Amino acid sequence: MLFRSVFLIFFLFVFSVHADQPRDCNWENENNIPCVTIVKSINNTSKLNSRSIKKNIITKEQIETSGAIDLIDVLQFLPSINITQSGPKGQQASMFMRGTGSNHVLVMINGIAINDQSTTQGLHDFGVDFIQTIQQIEVYEGPGAANFGPNAIGGAVNIITTGDLKDYINFSSKDKNNYNFLINKNFISDNSNLYNIKFGTIQNKTKSARFLGNEKDGVKNYSVNFNFENWIDNFQFTNSTYLRETEAEYDKSATDEADYVGNNKMLTTQFNLNHIKKNSKNEFTLYHNLYDRKYDEKGVIDYYDSNASGLKYNFSKFFDKFSYGYGSEFRHDSGDFENNGSYNASTKGNYNNISLFGNFGFNMFDKTNLSLFFRNDENNQTGLNQSNKINLEKNINSFIIGVGRNQGFRNPTIYELYGTDNFGYSGNKNLRAEKSVSNEIYLENNFSNNFSASLRGFKTIIKNQIEYKSNKYINNSENLSLKQSGINSQFKIMGNEYSLNLFSSFLSSDKVGKSPQLRRPEMTYGFNFLKKFDNEIIGNFDMNFNYNHYGKHFDTHSTSFSTIEMDSTDIIDLSLNKKYKIYEFQLNITNLLNEKYQRPHGYSQNERLLNVGVKSTF
Repeated sequence: MLFRSVFLIFFLFVFSVHADQPRDCNWENENNIPCVTIVKSINNTSKLNSRSIKKNIITKEQIETSGAIDLIDVLQFLPSINITQSGPKGQQASMFMRGTGSNHVLVMINGIAINDQSTTQGLHDFGVDFIQTIQQIEVYEGPGAANFGPNAIGGAVNIITTGDLKDYINFSSKDKNNYNFLINKNFISDNSNLYNIKFGTIQNKTKSARFLGNEKDGVKNYSVNFNFENWIDNFQFTNSTYLRETEAEYDKSATDEADYVGNNKMLTTQFNLNHIKKNSKNEFTLYHNLYDRKYDEKGVIDYYDSNASGLKYNFSKFFDKFSYGYGSEFRHDSGDFENNGSYNASTKGNYNNISLFGNFGFNMFDKTNLSLFFRNDENNQTGLNQSNKINLEKNINSFIIGVGRNQGFRNPTIYELYGTDNFGYSGNKNLRAEKSVSNEIYLENNFSNNFSASLRGFKTIIKNQIEYKSNKYINNSENLSLKQSGINSQFKIMGNEYSLNLFSSFLSSDKVGKSPQLRRPEMTYGFNFLKKFDNEIIGNFDMNFNYNHYGKHFDTHSTSFSTIEMDSTDIIDLSLNKKYKIYEFQLNITNLLNEKYQRPHGYSQNERLLNVGVKSTF
């Protein structure tokens, strides 16, 4: 295809927001609405070292103009990210970042980790997360244990649910079995309090999860998000509560269309008290996360439950040439499940984790910054684990050159520690944490206000890998390791009426023994093109064009279980947006070329979908 000649890179613009004090409002403010904003800074950073954290941001505007329905629609167009999903919308999905495992990606909501401890490997299922009540997505590429904590060996994804200050209703549909509805409403009281509530629902039913299957599998999703904020002088009190329920129809396997239904509920609530001064910030967060999952296979019920509660404190202060921060977090995780039927498995257990962390930022001399991050985690099962990061960055004219070194880890899951099954498996309470070391070098350049580019190379080694052998999870030998290395490139070109973002990623990801890891293509590339048009007949409208090439890779055959090579895919999404008075009309086409492909083998992916929508502000 013509698009396969494209080899450059995509750059989703990066910015960091530092709230020094309550700011003047920068949105439409005809009714003297107070400026109440909820800003989430990066954990364990301060002003002079936050730039050393690689951060891609997908804004609300970008989400809406792309026509995205779920998280996968957005994340698949980012460099260094590979996603596999066991069928179309609503099916179980895993994300690999920089070639590491899907359990090496930490997932957060408003900066708080939400990984599900009732799963066997602590994975987050991206297939059940839909986009309606999400305000912003932040992707932290590369190791982030020193900033975010355990499991962020490959990177982290932060979902922001706060800050939507416009009132609107949004509806889109293909037919009665495929629609999307969202309502967002804000309430202001006493010139200092903000109440925000969102409600969204999605129904999607297209094709069988099984490749070339005969039935249709579907998903229904409901999400509610409540946000509150109050300012008293320089004190800010906030609450954010997010509730999501996803009910999906699954196939029993890649070769068996026997139906079963999964009901996946998640709740997270967070209370924050922040004290903000001109050059310092104190942040206290009390939180609770809950998962409640149930799977019904023709009357055989499997139950999964997970809870996490914690308290976190984060402080940062900065001066002209120096900044620092420190903090602590206590977290209690528990998980249990009962898997019935022909395969019986269960687990029940918990652990506590106490962390202390700190950071320094130095402007050593003209345009040279040194960033240091460190974190100690004391876990009552795995003991003391340390993570740290050092980064040196030099600005030479319009070029930025940087080098960094990271150490991180992943704790074993509740199932790996305490689980059992009817084939003789029993948990291993002596498991140690997996350990990682990553080295990175990067070059960035802002040639002008209209053109920027970056090149980033990395190499990661993971030791003490937890693997399943002889009915038991064990740590691999100290002499063996997983290795990932690669080069990511990004370009952004801006004009008055258009923007072009391009990306490419070259990856080498090897198992122990040097054979390539499954489902990690050596090469991915693509672009996003946004163009504003002025037509004589219909007036102004916007076009958003996304393209992604997912290269050849190895996978496991769904029936023979042998290792096979999977062909590459080229996916195109197209969205047209038209604003008229208080209305915004949208035509969205996903998988424009209707490419038939499997990822993983045996499971269908989304066919061509056309949705027509309208958004009305009020």
